[in-house]
Amino acid sequence: MASISLTFPDGNAREFDAGVTAAEVAASISTSLRKKAISATVDGAHYDLQWPIEANASIAINTMQDEAPALELIRHDLAHIMARAVQEIWPDVKVTIGPVIENGWYYDFDRAEPFTPEDLGAIEKKMKEIINLRENVRTEVWDRARAVKHYEDNGEPYKVELIDAIPGDEPLRMYWHGDWQDLCRGPHLQHTGQVPADAFKLMSVAGAYWRGDSNRAMLQRIYGVAFQNREKLRDYLHFLEEAEKRDHRKLGREMDLFHMQEEAPGQVFWHPNGWTIYTVLQDYMRRKQRAGGYVEINTPQVVDRKLWEASGHWDKYQEHMFIVEVDEEHAREKSINALKPMNCPCHVQVYNQGLKSYRDLPLRMAEFGSCNRYEPSGALHGIMRVRGFTQDDAHIFCTEDQIEAECARFIDFLASVYGDLGFDEFEIKFATRPEKRVGSEESWDHVENALENAIKATGNDYTPDPGEGAFYGPKLDFFLTDSLGRQWQCGTFQVDPNLPERLDATYIGEDGARHRPYMLHRATLGSFERFIGILIETHAGRLPFWLAPRQVVVASIVSEADSYVLETVEKLVAAGIRAEADIRNEKINYKVREHSVGKVPVILAVGKKEVEDGTVTLRRLGEKRTSVEPLDALIPILKADATPPDLK
Repeated sequence: MASISLTFPDGNAREFDAGVTAAEVAASISTSLRKKAISATVDGAHYDLQWPIEANASIAINTMQDEAPALELIRHDLAHIMARAVQEIWPDVKVTIGPVIENGWYYDFDRAEPFTPEDLGAIEKKMKEIINLRENVRTEVWDRARAVKHYEDNGEPYKVELIDAIPGDEPLRMYWHGDWQDLCRGPHLQHTGQVPADAFKLMSVAGAYWRGDSNRAMLQRIYGVAFQNREKLRDYLHFLEEAEKRDHRKLGREMDLFHMQEEAPGQVFWHPNGWTIYTVLQDYMRRKQRAGGYVEINTPQVVDRKLWEASGHWDKYQEHMFIVEVDEEHAREKSINALKPMNCPCHVQVYNQGLKSYRDLPLRMAEFGSCNRYEPSGALHGIMRVRGFTQDDAHIFCTEDQIEAECARFIDFLASVYGDLGFDEFEIKFATRPEKRVGSEESWDHVENALENAIKATGNDYTPDPGEGAFYGPKLDFFLTDSLGRQWQCGTFQVDPNLPERLDATYIGEDGARHRPYMLHRATLGSFERFIGILIETHAGRLPFWLAPRQVVVASIVSEADSYVLETVEKLVAAGIRAEADIRNEKINYKVREHSVGKVPVILAVGKKEVEDGTVTLRRLGEKRTSVEPLDALIPILKADATPPDLK
């Protein structure tokens, strides 16, 4: 029998017979490793312990301590165990597919009756029984004819259809968890008992069309989550509880910020409180950009298709664009326009007005550009994922030699903005040249080096993202981490020589000849709608005082204090503080509770004593302690708190 050489992580290599399994390799090292082994990594691929290895390769044996492979196997096995449990409880249910997803898995079932929360409890109980049986998991390779006959004989039409959709004539892999069998590429654990029975939970049921086709059968999708141990499951469930409390849609209702409705899917109806946050944030960004050397412009919402054809968006982005047909007066045919999905081509039109010299560069051009992009209704999510949004968009027109300085300048600008908004740290991903690209290798080298040098000059680290740049240039993506540890990609910086070429943008160089500028696409917050959603969830609605839509409520304790309340509000408003009066005939505890739910940062209570002494009783959001403060001394303190960070 032929032999093969397997190289271990420590660099040592050993000879084995061709066809050796990873389980046999583990056993040859030690009995304890064989018992702990769950899978192997062979030449970078995840291997089942039962699969034969036929050629020389690198190999690492995985155990439950290896998080990524362990989680993949736990979640994959649980999908099979759940499907087995469902069919053991309801034998008439048909099974389809059950992939691993982030934090867990799902499986789609064809069942006449809808699953109930009580059903999920019964399924979980049955799954734990199966796990405790510690039954072996085994695998075989079948030819297609045998697999099709097996599923036809067992009344599983969805599996037959899946086999028909697999290209080629290669054999198919089958897996058994005990006596229950499924079509699966694997890998899997070696017996059901390797799944931690106390580290998973079934979460919900949702509808899902078979193969994502609304003309096909509606199936029931059961979602589950799973981790390596009970503690990690508990932490995740706690995370979900916190995320639910912070959900911007829930807080948006409680704080009366915005609403969405079906007549305008993916569009935001901003209420006065929400629009206050929006305009305060926009005013802040306007001041920061002006101080950063940007000129502000505004470009049209509806633009003729000719520009989108010239820019390349009509061919590559049309499915995300809202098309507008206009029957122009006396026109023989309708004029076809589109709502702009992005601002870049319009910014080039502004740049192209008038001759530009190298002395005019870099030209930093900013717009709070309102864009519209089609998103499937199922992908919409509050104000985080919408169809209509406004970006803090800007484009910098510059020479190739100016790219490094402009990139460093932007990173410093972005860091300053993020710091003001409570995000002291951010991560940078550096996306480099893809396989399919335009431009010379020398130009790519120069531009990529410029971005890398700029990152280093600002004292930041980065994570390489090889091959993920655009076909015309590299980019930097900036990620924020919120208070729950979730990452959000907000800022971006992208180098583009392509659009100036397509739209004939030029400048007169020092040599008197025409040259193409580079166009640097950059955004700091990205979508205002999405960023406000991130702020709401990060701060659990308790926004920094300067951003809070309702900064102070002055509430009367007795009706005799009403006049003093109104006078106090006048003084606060005159000092630039967003204040309002609450002189309703309600108990003060009711008022405090209501305004606390609305996340008002400061509540000033006023009764007879406060009127006589010229004071207020101060309560800050989240604090049980109150203090009596002289009004005239408190107003300067609140005024300072209300001042945006760039104006301090």
